[in-house]
Parts: sequence; C-alpha cells; structure tokens
Amino acid sequence: MHIISRKRLLEFSAKHPNSDKPSDRWYRIIKQSNYNSFQELRKTFPKADQIGKFIVFNISGNKFRLIAYIVFSSKQVYIRHILTHPEYDKGKWKK
Repeated sequence: MHIISRKRLLEFSAKHPNSDKPSDRWYRIIKQSNYNSFQELRKTFPKADQIGKFIVFNISGNKFRLIAYIVFSSKQVYIRHILTHPEYDKGKWKK
C-alpha cells in the first residue's frame, strides 16, 4: 500500500514520543500489505472501524487514533488525522 503521507506520523511522534514505536509498526504493516477490501484489512487490524468514508485505527492500546481514507483499488492510504484518544472523542475530525 502507498501511504500519503508519513510526514503526519513523524510530526505526531515528535509531539507524542510514546507514539513513535506503535505508529511506526502500523506504518510498516500497512506499507508491506496489499489489501483489496476493508474485510481483508480487518484480518490484520480486527479493531479497525469504518466510520463513513474513513477507517479508524486504534494505535498503542487505544491511546491514539489514526484516521485514514483508503482507496483499495489504487492501494493508496491517505492519513487524515492522528489524534490522542481525548482529541478523537471531541469529534472535530468528523467535520
């Protein structure tokens, strides 16, 4: 899968150093995968949720949420937001 953009992960990790290893693990798994559907992705990430057009991943034991838009046909993953759990709960990412 082609991830757009890793820069968001690096910026978030700079602000939240304890997210570095878990977000890097997520990045490596997604990059090396070739998912054709949300159902296939759930085999690797069983706690991922599809909310509207976005897929929400729990990172680091649900401490962080990564929100992505995935185009399975072109194998592209657009990272829209990476949030702490309290930031996610505010719901501003939905707007």
